[in-house]
Amino acid sequence: MSEKSNDDLKRQASENTLGLNPIVGIQSKDLLTSARTVLTQAIRQPFHSAKHVAHFAVELKNVLLGNSELQPESGDRRFADPAWSQNPLYKRYLQTYLAWRNELHDWVEHSNLSEQDASRGHFVINLMIDAMAPSNSMANPAAVKRFFETGGKSLLDGLSHLAKDIVNNGGMPSQVDMKAFEVGKSLATTEGAVVFRNQVLELIQYSSATEQVHERPLLVVPPQINKFYVFDLSPEKSLARFLLRSGVQTFVVSWRNPTKAHREWGLSSYIEALKEAIEAVIAITGSKDINMLGACSGGMTTASLLGHYAALGEHKVHALTLLVSVLDNKLDTQVALFADENTLEMAKRRSYQAGVIEGSDMAKVFAWMRPNDLIWNYWVNNYLLGNEPPVFDILHWNNDTTRLPAALHGEFIDMFKTNPLIRAGALEVCGTPIDLKQVTCDVFCLAGTTDHITPWEACYRSVHLFGGKCEFVLSSSGHIQSILNPPGNPKSRYMTNTEMPFEPKDWQASATKHTDSWWLHWQKWLTERSGPSKKAPTKLGNKQFPPGEPAPGTYVHER
Repeated sequence: MSEKSNDDLKRQASENTLGLNPIVGIQSKDLLTSARTVLTQAIRQPFHSAKHVAHFAVELKNVLLGNSELQPESGDRRFADPAWSQNPLYKRYLQTYLAWRNELHDWVEHSNLSEQDASRGHFVINLMIDAMAPSNSMANPAAVKRFFETGGKSLLDGLSHLAKDIVNNGGMPSQVDMKAFEVGKSLATTEGAVVFRNQVLELIQYSSATEQVHERPLLVVPPQINKFYVFDLSPEKSLARFLLRSGVQTFVVSWRNPTKAHREWGLSSYIEALKEAIEAVIAITGSKDINMLGACSGGMTTASLLGHYAALGEHKVHALTLLVSVLDNKLDTQVALFADENTLEMAKRRSYQAGVIEGSDMAKVFAWMRPNDLIWNYWVNNYLLGNEPPVFDILHWNNDTTRLPAALHGEFIDMFKTNPLIRAGALEVCGTPIDLKQVTCDVFCLAGTTDHITPWEACYRSVHLFGGKCEFVLSSSGHIQSILNPPGNPKSRYMTNTEMPFEPKDWQASATKHTDSWWLHWQKWLTERSGPSKKAPTKLGNKQFPPGEPAPGTYVHER
């Protein structure tokens, strides 16, 4: 495979990294029920079905005679090989597939199915037709060329990769060569140490990189379903190193990977653990308060923590940064198609019986939500072309998942179901009701233009939930790539707007476009809120919280 194709494969997957949505759940029985509903409807509407069969036959005749105008969407990379458009046999094969796909969707669209059943029908049909795409077969022209170029070795290599994935990866194509990286040696290499540990988290303090530092430190809170080192990947992508070079005293939370014994850990457990970490940061730095950064579900947790502090009348957090975090959880994604009362309660019961929900299981669910990007791309690369999985640090991190304890999983499901953060007092943590309007500190919100996990319009709604001054920035790219966007990338873009209209599209319409990375814009925003400079500490921790295990700590290695 060419270097460009390899880059495309990595880019597509990295823009569809694991998000929080899979916690809602989608089960095989839901898909079977929807498929059964569609088949039953076909029997109930025989004339409707016959009409579409006839229409397909007419289109098939046009395909065979070379009169069909059908062609794939311009952005569909599966059929980028010239053979699909220039070779008569391949062209007819592809057009037959497209005619069949279109007719199935037209049948569903114009049937007597309810709106919800029709949406579910479209989803199930997409799963089927994506799996049966011509590009996924041995007839794929790229696979045929590769077979002859390698003298058949690509086929043997593909079968070997398939066997390994059946044994080691639950039958799913591997997205990345996990042996190519090692946490603490090739990833997460910024110098620091664990300065505090409790049952839920380790607190890592990084060594200062400048002679002067700002008085007010920053505490980074990652999502609970991935490990913290997304903020400290390779040195050139490390947000932690960028902060240190900016003179910001930087601390990061490394969540423990829970086991069945921790099934009762809920949102309050994580917030109480964070409160202990904050006290440690304050004691080590001597600052009366701190700045915080929360990403994805870590943003939900941090926002709830600030609501808890507001209810207590405490002012421990001076400013908050939220990265790709949705607080107004309207279930308007594909997962919501199957998220009714019964399925949500069943998901909660299953996780509680198991004690935890496995991160790998969540990843599989999410992969089937976007199969072309996260499954069939790798089917072609690994098995049909016989290539090794890509070597890519972001995908290594994305596949290094953690578990969620049953209690927290259930609370996240309830949050998706009842959307409590938009209503004062609807959520209670650590014995206090949460009202985000009482959170009056400055807030910086970042979202990605092509983020399919936490859509930027949903992230934008967060700015109207707080009682303080909010700034919203829209970065180019998807869920993780929008965050890991260091200065110097010529493709980097971001948008700002001092006005905060209610509708996100109105904000975008009048926003100002900028080149380069949002990191530089955020650096200015953060340093203005980080207090005056002082001499950088020469040692990590203090007498009360002495440095222990070197970064990246011990919890990050737990399986």
